[in-house]
Amino acid sequence: MSGKQKKILFRIIVSAVMFVPLFVAEHSGALDRLPAPAVFAIFLVPYAVAGYDVVKKAFTNISHGKLFDENFLMTIATFGAFGVGEYPEAVAVMLLYQTGELFQSYAVGKSRQSIAELMDMAPEYANLEENGSVRRVDPDDVEIGSIVVIKPGEKIPLDGIVTEGETMIDTSALTGEPVPRRAAVGDELYSGCINGAGTVKIRTTKEYDDSTVAKILELVENAGEKKARVESFITRFAKYYTPAVTFSAMALAAAGPIISGGGLASVSDWIMRACTFLVVSCPCALVISVPLGFFGGIGAASKQGILIKGSNYLELVSRTDTVVFDKTGTLTKGEFRVNRIIAEDEDRLLCFAAHGESCSTHPIALSVMEEYIRRGGKPDTGRVSDVKETAGHGICAMVDGHSVLLGNGKLMDEYGVAYEKYEEPGTLVYVAVDGCFEGALVISDGIKEGAGEAIRELKKLGVNRSVMLTGDREETAKAVSEALKTDIYYAELLPGDKVMKVEGLLRGEKKGGCLVFVGDGINDAPVLARADVGIAMGAMGSDAAIEAADIVLMDDDIRKIGTAIGISRSTMNIVRQNIVFALGVKLLVLILSAFGVANMWAAVFADVGVCVLAILNSMRTLNSFR
Repeated sequence: MSGKQKKILFRIIVSAVMFVPLFVAEHSGALDRLPAPAVFAIFLVPYAVAGYDVVKKAFTNISHGKLFDENFLMTIATFGAFGVGEYPEAVAVMLLYQTGELFQSYAVGKSRQSIAELMDMAPEYANLEENGSVRRVDPDDVEIGSIVVIKPGEKIPLDGIVTEGETMIDTSALTGEPVPRRAAVGDELYSGCINGAGTVKIRTTKEYDDSTVAKILELVENAGEKKARVESFITRFAKYYTPAVTFSAMALAAAGPIISGGGLASVSDWIMRACTFLVVSCPCALVISVPLGFFGGIGAASKQGILIKGSNYLELVSRTDTVVFDKTGTLTKGEFRVNRIIAEDEDRLLCFAAHGESCSTHPIALSVMEEYIRRGGKPDTGRVSDVKETAGHGICAMVDGHSVLLGNGKLMDEYGVAYEKYEEPGTLVYVAVDGCFEGALVISDGIKEGAGEAIRELKKLGVNRSVMLTGDREETAKAVSEALKTDIYYAELLPGDKVMKVEGLLRGEKKGGCLVFVGDGINDAPVLARADVGIAMGAMGSDAAIEAADIVLMDDDIRKIGTAIGISRSTMNIVRQNIVFALGVKLLVLILSAFGVANMWAAVFADVGVCVLAILNSMRTLNSFR
């Protein structure tokens, strides 16, 4: 509990200690012998102790043109109660209102603590090595290429490559994964993680503002700016609702005695009804509990290594109807290996293929070069010229003066090469030299652990369609789809084709449903942007993923898609419960107070009681999937 909260609690206790004996004395008739001004003054003391700041805020806000807020409502209602001689009710309303505000403040602080734990991963310093000595500096002052020493138990201050040492790294702050990862020379480390027992040195690859931890903290801090539709509605609702009920209360107090024909004797009764009306109308239960529910949901997700960029995406993903997966790197490992070479002269074909692919960074190209190196070869880029790479087709290059084509059947057709189609499971790279077909490389990619379980979980959650998109051949796509039991698959797609397929799926989406696209976030940016919600997989350290996606899974666990949907649905259920409960109780007590059935005590429950219950309900989101 903060110092400010402790002071408010102290004032509430002092006020309550003074109020209870006064309440008993008033109801026992012990105060009847005192003149009315004296009784007023006695009750004014606990009222002032509990609520002087509320009254002060009300008048300050009025002077600044901010008329209709909960401070104004409480001040007018309690002043009205004092005006008609209902002193105990006036004090009780202010006392209980402040109790509710204290509870609200504590609840908000508790929910912020879950985000604060994430924010704690921000490094405070870096051990910079210069000229053989080490000095502690601010991470902002470290330049790219600097050597930083990370001692046991310290936070990794910036992204970098290990140049010396070996250790175990705790990545749980980023990924939610409790199992430490081994790091040795050549491995990349990400800022925000915790070093284990070993001392390591890294060469920084990014400045602090561009590092993983800075990107994530910026994302979390900005998440509150992107509000869900229901959250935006509540904000707009409160803006018009409060003035409406204030004027309704004034009309009730003015017109009630005239309509009822009770004359001046009934004026105080109708003023009391209007004050009760004002207390009931305070919208704090909705204004606080709804954003708190979303905030708690985002916090619960962050503990699982799932970063959600705003409550609007949390709301959208709860309505997920279709999930579209990019195959490579999402459903499969993205670790390609040459499993077979179909050619009369395997070494000749592999030599041409490895050199033709030597200028590409595509995973398939890397797998071809790895196989060539494994067999004792050494790719020499000096033997390669005029490289032309066509996305979705392959590569055309000159190797030792020979024209080499490496790619799929579309590339062979484009250059008019007569080739033999092979029916092999895996990705086929056809090879042609000087226009003559030489053979093919069969490259396969294993299915990622947990992919099948993730798709089964989505079906249990009621997701109607799971779709796989890939640039691979029909045979490979079909084999992966059947193994994972996806509902639909589309093969042999160019990057632009994937966007078109997603747009087609969006048109066929159920009304009110949501299409989620899941990709690696590096080469799927157009599709991530086109989908209702884009989810980037394995995004720790990937700037492209964090920028392009709406939801970022910081590790490579595809099963967390189901977790994200589960957390979002739990959050939305809690938010809806709060809205229905708060509006239902308030509407009932508003009607009863207008007819004089509900008194000020019922109004206090409809305001403070409902607010406390709604906040308690919202706090359940913090424990979702914990």
